[in-house]
This record gives sequence, C-alpha cells and structure tokens, in this order.
Amino acid sequence: MTDVTDDLSEQNLAGWSDIRGTLAQENGAYTVDVPAHWKQGRTTYGGLTAALMLATAHEEIDALPPLRSALVNFVGPVKENPTLTAQLERRGRNVTNVSAVARNGDQAVGRADFLFGTARTSTLDIDLPAPDALAPEDCEAFTPEAARSFVPAFFHNFDTRLIAGARPMIGEEGYIRAWSRHFDPKSRTGVEALLCLADVLPPAAMPLLRKFSPVSSMSWIVNFLTDTPTTRDGWWHVESNLTAARGGYSSQVMRIWNTDGELVVEGLQSIAIFDG
Repeated sequence: MTDVTDDLSEQNLAGWSDIRGTLAQENGAYTVDVPAHWKQGRTTYGGLTAALMLATAHEEIDALPPLRSALVNFVGPVKENPTLTAQLERRGRNVTNVSAVARNGDQAVGRADFLFGTARTSTLDIDLPAPDALAPEDCEAFTPEAARSFVPAFFHNFDTRLIAGARPMIGEEGYIRAWSRHFDPKSRTGVEALLCLADVLPPAAMPLLRKFSPVSSMSWIVNFLTDTPTTRDGWWHVESNLTAARGGYSSQVMRIWNTDGELVVEGLQSIAIFDG
C-alpha cells in the first residue's frame, strides 16, 4: 500500500513539537500559540490541550519522575490561545502530584491532575498483549480522500490507519482500532507527544450514529504503564471501545500498544453526545 503523502513538512504546518516550542513563561503563567489547523470545531483538540498542560507541569516543576497517571477535565471550549499554570501539590517519597490549569482570560477551560512516580521493585509483571493487526503500512487510511473535508482540522496532523471497527456513522458496534502517528517526524517521541496523540480517534460511539452530531469529551483518565514509552517509527496501536451510552453521555475504554504489542496506555473517557 502506498504511504500517505499528506505530510505536514510539505505543507509547512506546525506539528506538536513546533507548538511546544512556543510555550513561554510570562507574568507567572505560560503562553502558547495554537494554530487553526489544531482546532476541533470551536475548541482546540483535547489531546493538544492535555499535552500543553503536561508540558507546563514539566516546565514549572523540577525533577519530576515518569508520568504515571493523568486526570483531565475539559471544562470549556478553548477558543483562543490559552494561558497555562502548574502547581506542585505534593512531593512524596515515590509519587509527586502536580495540578495544571488552562485558561481563556479568567475562565478555566481545562484542568488536570498529574501523578508522577518512580519505579519500584515488584513481584508483579503483567501485560495485556495487543490484538492482531496488520502492519501500519498495510492498513488503509482512516479517512477516505472524499471525506477529508468533513473531519475536524486537527485530525490531519496525524497519519491514522484503520485496523478494525468502523468509521463514524457506518458501524454496527462502538469500536475503533487504528494505527496512528504524528505526521511531523519531530513530534513522534516523548510522553507529551504520546498524550497529544492518545485522544486522536473519534469517540467509540460515533460508528453507531447515523447523522453528523456534535460530541464533546468531558473527562479523561489516562494511565501510563511504562517509564519511557517507545515504539517503531512513531506508530501507536490505538483502540477505543464503547462500554455504555445513555442520556446523551457515553463511557469508553481506551488503550494504546506499541509496535512490540506492549500495553503502554490505558484510559477511560466520558463523552457528551448531542444527537437528540
């Protein structure tokens, strides 16, 4: 299968690493430039907002251990360049807790609690191997060429290939599994880049919808299961699985494996669905 050639470098568009490079301290907070091609409707792509709060924590707090868990609340739409702050809540013997906030003006638009922890000796070493999958190079693009104008702008910053499940509005189950990586080669390493990518798939409920309907992530718990996430050529094996949906809200389990089939990230997300 021919590789996707819609590369950010050819379009001269900013990838995650470029945006991360604009993060600057100013008057006790951090500012950042978010380009229009990282938008998701009227807000900024949630994975980018989460990654920027994590980057602020790394900038503000010295000597943080590896990230173990993040609890992210998407408080409101990030309509303009956010200002970001981070605060050390507690530094324990093994675990350090840092909170971060993204604001538009005086309004909080995102909040996160990050838990960082040093590794400890343990008798337990348990994994959940990845499901079978063709190599990324042998999977078709998630977005057919004819549908490119209908997907959110941010999605074009990622090279995403469908493995199993279905695209929005054409499925019989709430399940999506794909390979994905940043188009920008400079953005393919590090825990911040992985958090940015971790929310890339459409909500798992969307294959069951039969018309275009707004959706909005509300909260997101993300657990990191290795000190230093690594994979081949930036490819991550990403899965979203709907567990329940009622009353205009859904819950989904999200997992990410590396190319060796090692589970690296597991999460749970609550999503508002406006299809009534």
